Amino acid sequence: MTTDIDLDHLRGWIGRQETTTEAVTPDLVRRFRATFDIGGPIPQPGEAAPRLIHWCLGQPAVATAALGPDGHPARGGFLPPVPLPRRMWAGGAVRFTGDLRVGQVMDRLSRIAEVTLREGRSGSLCFVTVEHLISAAGRVVATERQDIVYRGAPDPAAAGPGPAPEPAFLKPAPAGRHHRPVGIGPALLFRYSALTFNGHRIHYDRDYATGVECYPGLVVHGPLQATLLFNYAAGLDGRAPDRFSFRSLSPLFDGDAVRLHASETEDGLKLWTARDGGPVAMTAEAGWD
Repeated sequence: MTTDIDLDHLRGWIGRQETTTEAVTPDLVRRFRATFDIGGPIPQPGEAAPRLIHWCLGQPAVATAALGPDGHPARGGFLPPVPLPRRMWAGGAVRFTGDLRVGQVMDRLSRIAEVTLREGRSGSLCFVTVEHLISAAGRVVATERQDIVYRGAPDPAAAGPGPAPEPAFLKPAPAGRHHRPVGIGPALLFRYSALTFNGHRIHYDRDYATGVECYPGLVVHGPLQATLLFNYAAGLDGRAPDRFSFRSLSPLFDGDAVRLHASETEDGLKLWTARDGGPVAMTAEAGWD
């Protein structure tokens, strides 16, 4: 119920800022490329780092003892202490005006821009919008909006054994003009969690994901899906996108037979992920200046 959430208190976080810094090391670039099967020579100082690698930089490094039961840092601090147990990166948009380069130090200025509350099919949903300014060597290289959603815990009794049926409103995804299969298994999920220092247990702890949060398997990270789509767009066009937005619509799990899809639009590419026979999991748009 929304009456259990003090929205006015949470909106008091609007305007809060946080600054983080971290170097773009050759080793990080090498591990990022390996995780996404990107070839290339040993990264050299001064060369452009892969775009979206900034999601692997400046992540919270709280003590293990300060983690909550889901593996996330305890609530409060920079993000508002939303009293809903499930937190997920629901979508966002990023615009690049340059590139981070190997050997540079990334500076990220983050600001809480909005906190809203609404009722969904499964109960209360709290949305937190964060704006990021990413710079290096005194120059802004990207601006970003991050959409975080909080929601209530599942009802284990209602979940029952086995995968839940697809809601009627989630229709099977169409095929894009371009499409290809992509393997998403436990090793990729673990590697991406390690790259982003993400302790959220739904991505690597199968007993927790299935027994506590009632998912049918390990959950594929939203930004991992977004990076796969971004890289797919870059491969189709021959250049990394300058504009990229994405939105999660339904979850994917390890073991799903997943395909990346893309079709041309007037402004660039529309992209989406889906498991074979399943609904759209994530939709995205890519554009070039």
